[in-house]
Amino acid sequence: MRLARVEGNVVATRKHPSLDGWRLVVCQPINLEGENDGTPIIAIDPHGAGMHQRVIVSSDGLAARRTVGDDHSPVRMMITGIIDKTQEEGAA
Repeated sequence: MRLARVEGNVVATRKHPSLDGWRLVVCQPINLEGENDGTPIIAIDPHGAGMHQRVIVSSDGLAARRTVGDDHSPVRMMITGIIDKTQEEGAA
């Protein structure tokens, strides 16, 4: 799992049939300070995350394929949660 920020939507005139009806978003991996940490990734978004929201992205391809309902889907990344706020370790 990775911490990321939603940076945009993907528009595709043609895509795998298993992705019909699924929102694809560009997610920029970030560190705990909110700074970019790696190259952007494309993920399906079953939760409706907004632009610039912090999210948790899972690379569990099996779970993503089960979510779209096709064991042969090319999907690998999926937003598994939207982060409301964070709390530093050790803070009460």
